[in-house]
Amino acid sequence: MPETSDARPIGSWPENPLLEPRIQDELRRALGPRAAFDEPLARHTSLCVGGPTDAWIRPATVDELRSVLQLCRAEGLPWRILGGGFNTLVRDGGVRGVTLSLASLRQIEETEGRVTAGAGATHASLTRFCADHGRAGLEFGAGIPGTVGGWVRMNAGIRSKSVQEVASRLEILGPGYATSRWILADEVRWRYRGVELPEGTLVVGASFDTSTDEPAAIRARMEAGLAQRRATQPVTERSCGSVFKNPEGDFAGRLIEAAGLKGASAGAARISEVHANFIVTSRGATAANVLELIDRAREAVSKSTGIELELEVRVWGDAE
Repeated sequence: MPETSDARPIGSWPENPLLEPRIQDELRRALGPRAAFDEPLARHTSLCVGGPTDAWIRPATVDELRSVLQLCRAEGLPWRILGGGFNTLVRDGGVRGVTLSLASLRQIEETEGRVTAGAGATHASLTRFCADHGRAGLEFGAGIPGTVGGWVRMNAGIRSKSVQEVASRLEILGPGYATSRWILADEVRWRYRGVELPEGTLVVGASFDTSTDEPAAIRARMEAGLAQRRATQPVTERSCGSVFKNPEGDFAGRLIEAAGLKGASAGAARISEVHANFIVTSRGATAANVLELIDRAREAVSKSTGIELELEVRVWGDAE
């Protein structure tokens, strides 16, 4: 596990009216060690910065997830889903309420050419499964960090291909559902780096259409994609992936570099010298450092070009 900088020590919330002892006891009885309280989210995000969440919950099954969501709704508790933590910046004050991890929902299987995975399956395990089983079509995902749930919600991809082109069905869990249900991927509205689902609806799994090919050929294409990433992105450093969406007809990294900010730093965070649309952190960095660089990049690009950069990374929580 990488070293982290915890902006707020464990146990430091002055008051915690959202999670009174009665609710904490109920969660402990239901989930045991899979329920933690005042958990630093720096331990669970790729930037390794940010404060704690009131409750860190890791349901073992979809039914258990549904039960936790029912409790949150009954008690008026805010809740969020954190996937692999790669596209999320948590502010130093942390986030109130319940943060849910779907990491236990990581099963992967193949049936008649369709690969189905739980929302918690990692990109590495999914692409490795496809290569091992001779299923082609998801090689573009090699090296894109995160989990299947995050991939779907972000419509993750590269310049030439994204999740919407390969997803065939989505397993969703919505408010009031007795259990999860499957819908066709073309029943939802996809957009650049996103998908529109009804409010409160979670993606708990997805199926992808694949074709047959030799495992060696699939691995060769995956390795070519990984080599390209290693050459153009700071893959060995802590980052959240692309910070900004690419504006139409241009690239955020090019604009930030042209504004003279490549390598700029704030505390122990800096704009990567490898790719200017990445902010990387080292020991001692804070979310405030990262946010300072985000603001500087936005202001510099706006001043020099008139283009307003739009965040791709999600920013959660309180400033202090």
